[in-house]
Amino acid sequence: MTVAIVAGAVWALVPARGGSKSMPLKNVARLAGRPLLDYCVRAGQAAAGISRIICSTDAEVIAQRCRALGIEVLARPLALAGDSVPTFDTVAHCLRDLAAREGAAAETVVLLQPTSPFVLPQHIESCLTRLNAEPKASSVQTVIPCAHNQHAFNQRIVSAGQVRFRFPEDRRHGHSKQTKPVHHLFGNLIVFRTRAALEQETVFAEPSLAVEVPHWYGFDADSPADFELGQVLLKSGIVTLPFLDGWEVSGAAARNGA
Repeated sequence: MTVAIVAGAVWALVPARGGSKSMPLKNVARLAGRPLLDYCVRAGQAAAGISRIICSTDAEVIAQRCRALGIEVLARPLALAGDSVPTFDTVAHCLRDLAAREGAAAETVVLLQPTSPFVLPQHIESCLTRLNAEPKASSVQTVIPCAHNQHAFNQRIVSAGQVRFRFPEDRRHGHSKQTKPVHHLFGNLIVFRTRAALEQETVFAEPSLAVEVPHWYGFDADSPADFELGQVLLKSGIVTLPFLDGWEVSGAAARNGA
């Protein structure tokens, strides 16, 4: 299906399924007193340039929270709600479904993942600015520096109780911080051109450009231990989210989304 494009339009998509093996209903579990979903949604609402935020979910409790936050909800088919479903499949369903209903989809999409709660509005704006400045680019993603002990040349494979380096030949030539090539990890934000993503069947459509962000802002909340660490990062001030100051969902809206 060829999707018509609304030139210049920017939408944000929030993939938030209800199932999770690590934590039941993780996307509305509370991090430092707020539902996890709130963080990325509020960052999107505070960022300049996004005209519409849509959440794809299969869970009514998540849908209720989205409505309390003032964003749209698109029902996700159960076939796309499993652990092994690629993020691209969910994104493609959203874009094609919306285009079929409305006649077209946005030229640019910001993917806001609830498990990435420390994305800042300025990260979103920087990615959009970079993409707009490079017409030949298909996507922009945030990256964080890779810690020395997480470097690919330091990674091990354990098999039958025995340990070996994953890339032994490369490690021989890059065994120290000074001799290893610089690597980066995903910073948890991707902005892409709709047409390129659908054609390449990936949200990381190439060519993809990088926007580096501080290490802890690439934090991923996946397990109970991650939630504990996230709370420490917020309470200690290592991570600050000033766009959340003084912002709450109150009254009936808060109760509906609790």
